[in-house]
Amino acid sequence: MSIERGRAYFAQFGMEDQVIEFNVSSATVELAAAALNCEPQRIAKTLSFLVDGQAILIVAAGDARIDNPKYKTQFGVKAKMIAAEDVEPLIGHGIGGVCPFGINEGVMVYLDESLKRFITVYPACGSGNSAIELTIPQLEQYSGYTAWVDVCKDWQ
Repeated sequence: MSIERGRAYFAQFGMEDQVIEFNVSSATVELAAAALNCEPQRIAKTLSFLVDGQAILIVAAGDARIDNPKYKTQFGVKAKMIAAEDVEPLIGHGIGGVCPFGINEGVMVYLDESLKRFITVYPACGSGNSAIELTIPQLEQYSGYTAWVDVCKDWQ
């Protein structure tokens, strides 16, 4: 899908004008940080996984990496990212623009503890050249998250 899906999602909250669209790519943490002129760790990257055949999203700080033992403790299975060609059909957004907004029904969203150290973060909005600045309470509200999890490392 695209930034239009992200904008449409935020329109229901009267926040579509808060979606930032860049003339450059923001498809990676480094590119997004450069486009926003912010620290890479404040980019809220959204990672897509399969748990028992079900798509889930984990939103984590830009400097955090999945910790496999923590992930297995949390979800009961080894971390298995969704294959690139399956991300858009399963999630509703393509790689580079995956975010927890305007996603397919049934996709569960988890927020990683690595985000809690920030006042605001920048998740994508459905395309590889978009973002939105949200406070942590706003991220909780608009992501429809299921739970906070502690499944990352290298950010402390």
